[in-house]
Order: sequence, then C-alpha cells, then structure tokens
Amino acid sequence: MKTNSIKQTVSFPCAPKEIYDALMDSKKNSLFTNGKASISKKVGGKFSAYDGYATGKNLELVEGKKIVQTWRASDWKESDVDSIVTFS
Repeated sequence: MKTNSIKQTVSFPCAPKEIYDALMDSKKNSLFTNGKASISKKVGGKFSAYDGYATGKNLELVEGKKIVQTWRASDWKESDVDSIVTFS
C-alpha cells in the first residue's frame, strides 16, 4: 500500500499554549469547531472531534508545546491508513 506525506505549516498569532489548550480541552475544542468533542489528555488516550467525524489516539503530548495524534475520518474505508498529525 502506498502512503503519501503532506507537510503543511500554519502560523497562528497566539501563544503555543493557547493552541494546545484549544485542541486538547473538550469544551474549548467544541466551542471553536462548533461540534461535540471528547478528548483524553493522556498519551495513548483517545479523542473524538467534529461530532465524531474525526477520531484518533494521542501518541505524544508535551504540555503547551506539542501534540502528535493518529487521525481518522468516519467516512474513510476500513482499509485506509490513519493519518499522523503533529501540532508544534
């Protein structure tokens, strides 16, 4: 199976901790995405966001600095490989 890598860099005019908190806090995530979110704050913990459209698992967490997660969309085929997403 062939996999592809995509690298995208986006900068936000705020402190890294604000991005970390918005992505890792269920209530804050729900507010900015306008969809239900349930997010574990532990490595190995699972998350669900965008009303269950995106799900995955936390692979690495550095409080206020870095998030590495698997991501999968609900409309992907079971045979599709999970994405690995890094926020730093």
